Amino acid sequence: MVPTVAAMTNQLPTRLTWQQVCARRLQVHALARPAKDARPSEIVAATAGTHAQVMSAAELGIALRIEGATRVDVRHALWNEHSLIKTFGPRGTVHLLPAAELAVWTGALSAVALGPSPLPDSVRMSPDQTEAVLDAIGTALLGTELTVDELTEAVADLAGPWAADPVMPAFQTYWPRWRQVQHLAGHRGSLCFGPNRGRNVTYTNPRRWLPSFRPAAAEEALPRLLRSYLRAYGPSTPQRFAHWLNAPVSWAHSVFESATGQLCQVDVEGSPAWLPAGESDVPDEMPSGVRLLPYFDGYAYRVGNQPPEHLCPGRAADRILGGNFQVLLVDGVVGGLWHQRRSGRRIAVTVEPLVDLTPAQRGELDLQVCRVGEVLQGNATLTIGRVTVGSHG
Repeated sequence: MVPTVAAMTNQLPTRLTWQQVCARRLQVHALARPAKDARPSEIVAATAGTHAQVMSAAELGIALRIEGATRVDVRHALWNEHSLIKTFGPRGTVHLLPAAELAVWTGALSAVALGPSPLPDSVRMSPDQTEAVLDAIGTALLGTELTVDELTEAVADLAGPWAADPVMPAFQTYWPRWRQVQHLAGHRGSLCFGPNRGRNVTYTNPRRWLPSFRPAAAEEALPRLLRSYLRAYGPSTPQRFAHWLNAPVSWAHSVFESATGQLCQVDVEGSPAWLPAGESDVPDEMPSGVRLLPYFDGYAYRVGNQPPEHLCPGRAADRILGGNFQVLLVDGVVGGLWHQRRSGRRIAVTVEPLVDLTPAQRGELDLQVCRVGEVLQGNATLTIGRVTVGSHG
């Protein structure tokens, strides 16, 4: 168990309400008001990574948090400055991570306890084969960018033809055996995404852009990643940290215990939770404002810190829980969902509120739709109506 504040300091923990927690989240995530003069990498650091399975959604989510920014600024940070790195992050999913923090992320993610493989014995690789493939990936990508087919050939040449056996069922086809550890190569810091080559995704080694990069030692990286998570999504608990990383709860408890001196306990309406030490202050104002969060942004907002009944109250729970929707935040909690459809420069935005919007909130929604158009470099129009598009996979 994580020691309590009373046990460590003989002081009672700070008491917070869920509204105060929500106000803190909005402020930290630059959702209370867009940040002035912030760099995309600073926004990504503040939110403990940005989900980037849909790159256009990542660009929108980051740029909406920076006053006057567009998707061009995010692309420049990723492909020109290399202050952002696109790779495999929490839960093995595609993320943008700050290049300045890549050593911490890779050192921590490569130390996350893994659950049992869901693959059959005939598909799995032995520990020695796994290491051979991971070494081959890192070697093959040094100094170049390869498509998945080109990387398959290179891994087979370096590790052995068995690595390219098409044995993994995926999307009505079979992937080569090595791809079961593709995300682990990202976690080890030997693979990241390169710029697309036409419609083909490419991969490279992050050392091409960050020559001095090396993953940090786990004992240093894990407490630092925990503090980043708690800064972005706290107050939180080992159970929620485990959920965020898709890791065993017992392992998450051990990470909290290793960082005991760097954490402070607070009381959130009767439930204990933790923040980084010295960071228990909350904004004076209550959560307010209307914000549009794109795909995976709203999902991360929920997954980062449950319980869902506080973030998705009333009709929102029935409408969006269990799916990945673009969500409408109203005063810091989910108050609707939205969708956009693009045709040339025209962007038709449909918003389905699940709460009654005041005239002031309706005016804020108009401004948010305009910002979506600016970020995506188009002309956005708003329709209030039912969103008929299903959740994103």
